[in-house]
Amino acid sequence: MNLAGMIDHTMLKADAPRDVIVRYCEEAKQYGFASVCVNSCRVPLVAQQLQGSNVKVCCVVGFPLGAMLTEAKAAEAKFAVAAGAQEVDMVINIGWLKDKDYEAVQKDIEAVREATGKNAILKVIIETCLLTDEEKIKACELSVAAGADFVKTSTGFSTGGATAEDVALMKKTVDGKALVKASGGIRTNADALRMVEAGADRIGVGNGVPLLNA
Repeated sequence: MNLAGMIDHTMLKADAPRDVIVRYCEEAKQYGFASVCVNSCRVPLVAQQLQGSNVKVCCVVGFPLGAMLTEAKAAEAKFAVAAGAQEVDMVINIGWLKDKDYEAVQKDIEAVREATGKNAILKVIIETCLLTDEEKIKACELSVAAGADFVKTSTGFSTGGATAEDVALMKKTVDGKALVKASGGIRTNADALRMVEAGADRIGVGNGVPLLNA
């Protein structure tokens, strides 16, 4: 198993300076990580740093709450892809899911899917720590129906992160129609391997290098 090739090397801290983002890009190229995942304002820098490499440019959209207008979320995705993003990790509208306004949730995802185009990978963050198992299942079903490529556990900015149980539930729910990304609270090599064993196809971590060497 190539664990490095499953890692989205992630830096989403609001105060992360340019030199840190550049270092993450250099590490990703050195270790063969899947992508470097950043806030959308850093996409042009990351695209420049990763040019000519096999490492993908990934960014978050509607992060971390997912609670803005659908049009704003879709616009962020569109501009990010135009700036060089090849993968987009969007946050669902959790409040609408809690309202059981499933049509609105699906349309929100569909709008981002349309904005990214077919050439970009779309991952949908469902924020499992805020959901019941029933809501997790519904969120995954809506994501698949809306054309998502991945469902993702967490932002890492809420009350909890990925668990092996949630990854397994999500994997079972999507039933091969999408992939699963585990993120949030994955700090050791053993943590990462548990997620992979539970069914994760991608791992989002901010400490990719020490995690590999653990």
